Amino acid sequence: LSSLSGLTHESHKKDVEQVYLRCSEGSIEWMYPTGALIVNLRPNTSPASYKHLTVCIKPFKDSAGANIYLEKTGELKLLVRDGDRSPSKVYCFGYDQGGLFVEATPQQDISRKITGFQYELMTKGIASDLHTVSAPCRPCSDTEVLLAVCTSDFVIRGSIQDVMNEAEEQETVIHVGVNKLYRQKSKVFQLTGESGNWRGQIKTLLECGVKPGDGDFLFTGRMHFGEARLGCAPRFKDFQRMYKEAKDKGLNPCEIGPD
Repeated sequence: LSSLSGLTHESHKKDVEQVYLRCSEGSIEWMYPTGALIVNLRPNTSPASYKHLTVCIKPFKDSAGANIYLEKTGELKLLVRDGDRSPSKVYCFGYDQGGLFVEATPQQDISRKITGFQYELMTKGIASDLHTVSAPCRPCSDTEVLLAVCTSDFVIRGSIQDVMNEAEEQETVIHVGVNKLYRQKSKVFQLTGESGNWRGQIKTLLECGVKPGDGDFLFTGRMHFGEARLGCAPRFKDFQRMYKEAKDKGLNPCEIGPD
């Protein structure tokens, strides 16, 4: 978390301050914004790999007091307008498309404003998985499922316990009971209660129309801003079939042991 305060240069409201961030993910919090910030993302990777990176930002729910632009060679493209209340909206762009320019908007009382956002750097392939513009709810092919098993941040066999639709955020929260945990990058799925059952939550787009369903599914997906986002999720019996067929042909991209 990088925290800054505009009060340190209140007498110089046109000041532009440079911020350098080395982490691949984190957040910026700018209290009492005045002037402007240039946010330079400089991950600890080879500069040659920068062209393969995508940057995503997610404004804080109550972020206010500044506009956020994408800046390249002096040209500004508005990303987030001050006062935009689009809950959970994520803005992504290629690393080579420019940097972030955060400019404070005129305020009568800056002490009431805090501008902030989370950011993540990821490879372009992962970003496209998370933000498939053409068909975000399209079922995965057999090949996509088998690849997702190898590359996802979490892979579990489980059942749908409940489905909660969040209309304001345009998201659906799937409450999952875990029967077998193959992999998880973060501790999203945990043991709960005296029964010792594993449970967790997975989010997806409201427009995908997820409904409660009986039986087991293979849930795969990625961590995005600390949340589990749904990727491929075939019925488990269908996954067993496609896994066996690929294994018999020697085409499995990785071993998982689906039984």
